[in-house]
Amino acid sequence: MSRRHSLYARPLSAAVAAVAILGGTAAAAPANLAVPAPGPYTATYATSATLDDTYYQDALGKTGAELKTALHAIISDQTKLSYSQVWDALKATDEDPANPSAVVLLYTGRSRSKNDNGGNPGQWNREHVWAKSHGGFGTARGPGTDIHHLRPEDVQVNSIRGNKDFDNGGSELGSAPGNFTDGDSFEPRDAVKGDVARMILYMAVRYEGNDAFADLEPNDRVNNGSTPWMGRLSVLKRWSQEDPPDAFEKRRNDVIFERFQHNRNPFIDHPEWVGAIW
Repeated sequence: MSRRHSLYARPLSAAVAAVAILGGTAAAAPANLAVPAPGPYTATYATSATLDDTYYQDALGKTGAELKTALHAIISDQTKLSYSQVWDALKATDEDPANPSAVVLLYTGRSRSKNDNGGNPGQWNREHVWAKSHGGFGTARGPGTDIHHLRPEDVQVNSIRGNKDFDNGGSELGSAPGNFTDGDSFEPRDAVKGDVARMILYMAVRYEGNDAFADLEPNDRVNNGSTPWMGRLSVLKRWSQEDPPDAFEKRRNDVIFERFQHNRNPFIDHPEWVGAIW
């Protein structure tokens, strides 16, 4: 086990622990591997100093492309879920702190029963924050199932967002006040603007085109269509600054690391690395 992970061994199920330890880089969870059951969970936040001494030790002191390369190597060491396993994972990662039987929806901010998931109006489904058509990865293990950018969202609001890039402006959604959209972009509510930015930038570092998927990169455009690009970078950078990581986002990062994928979003732990790379 690498020094990065040794300090963070948690009381996971034996099967999950075996995958995390023996699987090596980017281990895939077997189809019959049980995802840890969703339920009340209190994360013990890892301090930045501890993470820097272990998990991020190979990234310290670097900037620009060198930092991006180092972080890619670190966060690519992960367990991959199947798309069906994502359902239960999201019930744990996005659990409502005020109601353990519900999840918090990303764009609307509403609390909805964990069991009210599916594809019908009024239910919640799995939103790919990095739109899965931007790079054509669909729901394949890897970018299509990476819960660092998959979030619960209302079926109809998810459909309105579609595969649009992120930018400011547009008309406010009646069904989701605080969110705006126009023909080629989507602006989320203020409370999750930074979350969205950090998810997009995580994807750009994690998926660099060397694991059978497209090289995902942010750019300063909208209307990127099916290309492996996501915009608008200048707006995402500003959102990350204006909306720093809160307790919900930090807990989510810890739950993913400890219970599911065993990798982290570095921009939650080190928001300053956004400007250090871009």
